[in-house]
Amino acid sequence: MTLVVTPPDDLDVALLDAVRDWLPGRRWFPAKGTQAELALLGGLALADDVRVLLVRAKAGSIDAVLQVPLVLAPATGGDDASDATGPGSTDVVGHVDGRAVLDGAAHPAFVAAWLAAADGPGAQVDPATARAVSGEQSNTSVVLRTAPDAPAPAAILKVLRAVAAGENPDVDVPRRLVDVGSADVPAPLAWLQARWPDASGATVEGYLGAMSAFVPQAQDGFELACDVARRGEPFDDLARDLGAVVAGVHADLVRAFGTDGSTAPEDGPEQVAAAVANRFAWAVSAVPQLTRFAPGVEAVVAQVRALPVAPPRQRVHGDLHLGQVLRSGARWFVTDFEGEPLAPLAARTRPDLALRDVAGMLRSLDYVAAVAGLTGDAAQSWTDAARAALLDGYARAAVAQPVDADADGRAVLLRALELDKTLYEAVYESRNRPTWLPIPLAGLERLAG
Repeated sequence: MTLVVTPPDDLDVALLDAVRDWLPGRRWFPAKGTQAELALLGGLALADDVRVLLVRAKAGSIDAVLQVPLVLAPATGGDDASDATGPGSTDVVGHVDGRAVLDGAAHPAFVAAWLAAADGPGAQVDPATARAVSGEQSNTSVVLRTAPDAPAPAAILKVLRAVAAGENPDVDVPRRLVDVGSADVPAPLAWLQARWPDASGATVEGYLGAMSAFVPQAQDGFELACDVARRGEPFDDLARDLGAVVAGVHADLVRAFGTDGSTAPEDGPEQVAAAVANRFAWAVSAVPQLTRFAPGVEAVVAQVRALPVAPPRQRVHGDLHLGQVLRSGARWFVTDFEGEPLAPLAARTRPDLALRDVAGMLRSLDYVAAVAGLTGDAAQSWTDAARAALLDGYARAAVAQPVDADADGRAVLLRALELDKTLYEAVYESRNRPTWLPIPLAGLERLAG
């Protein structure tokens, strides 16, 4: 069913006041280090003591709608989690009318109410087993078991923190992929949609969250690759398998969504070339030291412009790197099709070249080598071998290579897309992790030096 968010009542107002100082400290809060204006768009009563607030957070260019699930519980008078009674109590984040206000995303009462309202095939999970995954940033993920003594989780519930009108790629794309027979993504089990008033007062509809099958004994792809690199072992076989899986997902995306006919093959190279040139201009304005790469960037742009055609655009992952894949047993799974959470929906769902996902994976390998502590020839040898293996696996598994772009043309496009990604990384690292800036700079030396 699609739930309807109601105008805020007195309880909603009191709840927002109770959590106003707590919100900016959350990892998923979008306006870090600045004073954000918070305004209630509405509330949703999932159960008697379970309330979901939709809060508009506005600061500068940031304008996001946040989902804040809260649970009300009896309080005994203190300020920590022990003040809340009942099973599954989580952090106390405030008090209202003599009751403790709990962060609800992983609370059994919220999970039970969420499951009762959600659509989809569902799963036999016990809300009392809910446990939040540590380290989450843009969303909150909660693992669930079939019973407290179950040996492994059965499902994972993703509570979306920044909600948006329209489709959510992280829900819709896996659903469509499973419909066409893909086994390379965790199967969707349940999803919850709602209608709410946007900033202008118009009613919009979107997703609040989704639950998918849990991938047992899974390792994060980036952490796995770092462990392999630290041991001085090659990543080649794993990279080759991963390349094949990415190719399979791309083929399934074409079956599920088709290809985009709005860009003629002969116009594709010019679009890529212009995008790289614009990205470089933007990057230089933010990081002036990148100016020295201008001749190399111009050479890559000229090579792209000289191509007669480009492959057709299609639905892609959009933010693919090793942190978005899981390894379980002898299999890879691709996850997190949401794209950049704060990017406009149109940008996250726009058809693109499948090679952009491949470029993201290649860049991720450079980060692995650096984080694992490889330097000099050792780093170069490890990444070269892993890159070659990933590309080999992708090429061998591709169901149908594009007939309108030869292998040399695809290599030129891939270099351009990797350059585009590396320029973005240089700006990001300069602003957020200056000590990591040498990683994209090394990539720029290779791609445009």
